[in-house]
Amino acid sequence: MAANGTGQATAFAQDGHDLRRRNVAGTTSNGSLTDSPVDYDEKKIKKPQQQSILAVLDEWEFLIAPLIFTALSFFTRMYKIGLSPIVTWDEAHFGKFGSHYLKREFYFDVHPPLGKMLVGLSGYLAGYNGSFEFKSGETYPPELNYTFMRIFNATFGALCVPLAYFTAQQLNFRRPAIWFVTLMVLCENSYATISRFILLDSMLLFFTFTTVLCWSRFHQLRHESFSPEWFLWLFLNGISIGCVCSVKWVGLFCTALVGLYTVEDLWNKFGDLDMPVVSMVYSVYMFSFYIHFLVLENSGPGDAQMSSLFQANLRGTEVGKDSPLEIAYGSRATLKNMGYGGGLLHSHIQTYPEGSQQQQVTCYHHKDANNDWFFYPNRSMPEYDPEAPLKYVADKDIIRLIHSQTGRNLHSHVMGAPVTKADNEVSCYGNITVGDDKDHWTVEVVNDAASSDRSKIRTLTTAFRLKHTTLGCYLRAGNVNLPQWGFKQIEVTCTKQNKPRDVYTHWNVESHWNEKLPAGDPGSYKSPFFRDFVHLNVAMMTSNNALVPDPDKQDDLASQFWQWPILHVGLRMCGWDDHIVKYFLLGNPAVYWGSTLSLGLIGAMVVWYIVRWQRGYDDLTIKDVDFIHYSGLYPVLGWFLHYLPFVAMARVTYVHHYYPALYFAILTAGFVVNWFTRPLARSNKNVEWAVYGVLYALVIGLFILFKAIVFGMEGDNKQWRHLKWFDRWRITD
Repeated sequence: MAANGTGQATAFAQDGHDLRRRNVAGTTSNGSLTDSPVDYDEKKIKKPQQQSILAVLDEWEFLIAPLIFTALSFFTRMYKIGLSPIVTWDEAHFGKFGSHYLKREFYFDVHPPLGKMLVGLSGYLAGYNGSFEFKSGETYPPELNYTFMRIFNATFGALCVPLAYFTAQQLNFRRPAIWFVTLMVLCENSYATISRFILLDSMLLFFTFTTVLCWSRFHQLRHESFSPEWFLWLFLNGISIGCVCSVKWVGLFCTALVGLYTVEDLWNKFGDLDMPVVSMVYSVYMFSFYIHFLVLENSGPGDAQMSSLFQANLRGTEVGKDSPLEIAYGSRATLKNMGYGGGLLHSHIQTYPEGSQQQQVTCYHHKDANNDWFFYPNRSMPEYDPEAPLKYVADKDIIRLIHSQTGRNLHSHVMGAPVTKADNEVSCYGNITVGDDKDHWTVEVVNDAASSDRSKIRTLTTAFRLKHTTLGCYLRAGNVNLPQWGFKQIEVTCTKQNKPRDVYTHWNVESHWNEKLPAGDPGSYKSPFFRDFVHLNVAMMTSNNALVPDPDKQDDLASQFWQWPILHVGLRMCGWDDHIVKYFLLGNPAVYWGSTLSLGLIGAMVVWYIVRWQRGYDDLTIKDVDFIHYSGLYPVLGWFLHYLPFVAMARVTYVHHYYPALYFAILTAGFVVNWFTRPLARSNKNVEWAVYGVLYALVIGLFILFKAIVFGMEGDNKQWRHLKWFDRWRITD
């Protein structure tokens, strides 16, 4: 681009020099008189001044153009941003999560915390106190400055446009192609629409764009390895990737892209695969969780996803509150599975529809009286006498667990579990007097966070396993969900495999009641940060994988991966009544179809040159190959890394999942147009600019045509029926 600009400036200078040679005062080259001095002065004043202005604009294009694009970007992202006063689409989720930060309440979500902390920051800056519940479709109260919170989010979306400009510049696109890429991002309707609400997507896109910019600049400095600027962009790259991963896990695909480049780059230099950027990514990612834990110090709706010891240290928690430290026979307690994302041992009156048809036993993440169990002696011991002296439960003791609400015994038998058929079914059976030896469980202490003494089981701190005394299997609660008849709760089984390190067979007492024992101090023991960090991330992964389409429900907003690149479907972001300001999430057809077409064209182009090379033709220089490699194929690789996981993903998906991949398709489109207009750039720049002018007009024109879906559709939706090109574009009823 710089070379192009220099070439144009040189052309202007050369024209000026020719003018000066043609206007030597008084004579021409053959000695004849020139125009009068007055005429000469007029020409001298007018024409060179006009060209000098063009030369100045050309020289300062690198500053003027991004400023203009940025101003337009802020306009398209913020114009009428506060028009709709209702909670729109996923504002119901992320606005609520921001509220939890303001109230400092612990919550659980499948996404990392950085984006939601920024939402909380926007609320704090707007003077919001966190009291609004963000129910979908509800009108914002007057005291909540939702417009400011939306503007805060939209700023991230608006800044994506100059980032695209500078990235295309670093990829060595010529000036017309740089403008083309920037216009595609600026005029992408879906980017403009989704940036206008209190969501995570604008932040995700912003950090995706910064990552690609840092990578492209780092690549430009490959011949200046270990210079201060090289280290600066390496550092910024790591920070940017850490941020994008800390907003949503889709950022891991950016990590993969830059990681593959770094492997190639360092291997070419040293044959060394050490990647220092990875340590920075982990540092930023872990730091976001450190702040997350630090801020959310109060008990909240997400407590049950964490370990009992973590919960006991939250302010206002009931976990471990006034709980006696040591467990005795006759004690009532809740048992927490220590696996990642583990729940509380639970039972209810519903029975298994198949198998033993006895009372179901599950794991449940919410506080419920059905989570309570009594520790009772086994049937070979004297019956429990509440008046007798206390006897404590110890390692290797054989016990019974009796469900407090139904009075039935925790039981297992030789019968396949409902889902995990290789394990034995676990049920509730009999009562205090009716039962058999299959109600017996042997306590095996694994460790204790507070003591090396295993003679007693302690609340919160003791991890233990429950071995079925007769069958030899172990009580286990993995991450398998029961069908709807089990209310989608976690399946509890008795596994035949003896794996002492399997945390899904580890249990601890979370809450404990016994009037004969003194209350303990649950806050005297702290849960280590790294253990909490790992625990929460595995719980997030488990919950994310559980977001599968429900065959019993129809989700009108969901879509499939193949629909995205061809713009087969859009998404209604709110209700479609006439009195509601309506927004429809749909891309610019020129951007979507053009970028998807470019993915096929670059594949065909690469195949063409490979065949030509194999047949002995030398069409490409080393510089051309390098340009195709880094400016063409790496964006394609980025698209594949961001798109293909959704092909294999079983979870429910929506159109906005394609937006990071779309950016790489846009960069690919910029490369393809830049490559195929090279002959015009050499032969006739006017024709080249005419071609780009048509492309600019198409992108801008379609954005303007569909502007209503971005800025809000007021009144009867049928007035926009001309925008419903296909039945799946449900802009009108």
